[in-house]
Amino acid sequence: MSNDTLPATAPAQPTGPAKGKRPASLWSDAWYDLRRNPVFIIGAAMITLFIAVSAFPGLFDTVGVDSSTCDLAVARKGISPQHWFGTDNLGCDVYSRVIHGARVSIIVGIVSAAVTGVVGGALGLLAGFYGRWVDVLLSRVAEIFFAIPSILGALLILAVIGRDNAGITSVVFALALLAWPMILRIMRAAVITAKHQDYVMAARALGAGPGRIMLRHILPNAVAPVIVVSTINLGAFIAAEAALSFLGVGIQSPQISWGLMIADARNRFVEAPLPLLFPALFLSLTILSVVMLGDAVRDALDPKLR
Repeated sequence: MSNDTLPATAPAQPTGPAKGKRPASLWSDAWYDLRRNPVFIIGAAMITLFIAVSAFPGLFDTVGVDSSTCDLAVARKGISPQHWFGTDNLGCDVYSRVIHGARVSIIVGIVSAAVTGVVGGALGLLAGFYGRWVDVLLSRVAEIFFAIPSILGALLILAVIGRDNAGITSVVFALALLAWPMILRIMRAAVITAKHQDYVMAARALGAGPGRIMLRHILPNAVAPVIVVSTINLGAFIAAEAALSFLGVGIQSPQISWGLMIADARNRFVEAPLPLLFPALFLSLTILSVVMLGDAVRDALDPKLR
C-alpha cells in the first residue's frame, strides 16, 4: 500500500477546555488543586465553623442559659430541652460553656501559630540569607530552645508566671517561646535553597539590594513550607492549651476553655460523662479539621507530591 492511500491522521484534540489550562504560578496551581480536594473542603468548612463559633458565640448559644450561671439543684443532669448537652458538676449548662470555650482554645491556637510563624520565619530568613555569624548565632540560640521539651518547658514557664497571672497572653507566650525554632529551621533551609536560584542571581546582577531580594524574590518562594507547618501547628497549639489547662497551669476560671472543662469533669466522669465527652469531642474535631487542612495544603504546595 502506498503512502498516498494511507488515511490521514487526525490532529490530536485537547484533553480539556482551553479555559481549563493549569496556571503557571505555584500559588495559583496550589489553589487549583485545593478547590478540587475533598479533604481540604471538609477541613476548611469545619475549621471555618469553629472559628465562627469562637468569634460569634452568641449566634450559636441559642439555649438561652448564661454560661456563667450555675444552679447546684440541676447539677449533673442529662440532656433536656433546657440543657442540650446536660449540666456539669456545678449545674452549669455544658452546651453554653462548650460554645463559649471555643473562643479561648482557638484564639490561643491561632495567635500562637501566627507568632511562631512570623518570628521564626523572619529569623530563618535572616539566617539563611546572610549566613556566616548571623546563621551561627541564630542556629545556636534555636538549639538551646530545641533542647527543652515543649510541654515541660511550658509548664515551667507558666508555673513561674503563677496561676493568678495565667491567661491567654501567658499561654501564648509559653507556647510560642518554645516553638519558633522549628519554623526558623524550616525557613532557613528553604532560603538557602532559594538564594542560589537563577532569578536571585539575576536580581543581584541588576543591582537589587538585600532587602528587595529577600522580600520580593526569596520570601515568596520560600514561605510555602512555613505556611504548611504553621497550619499543622495550629492543631498542636490548641491541644497544648487544653493539656496545660487540664494540668491546672493554663487558663483559669472564670475563663472557659475546653481543657479546663475536661479537667473539671474528670473526677465525676463515671457518674456524669457528658460534661467531659462534649468538650473532648469538640476539641478532637477542631484538631482533626486543622490536620486535614494542613495535609491538603502540604500536598498542594509540595511539587514532589504532584
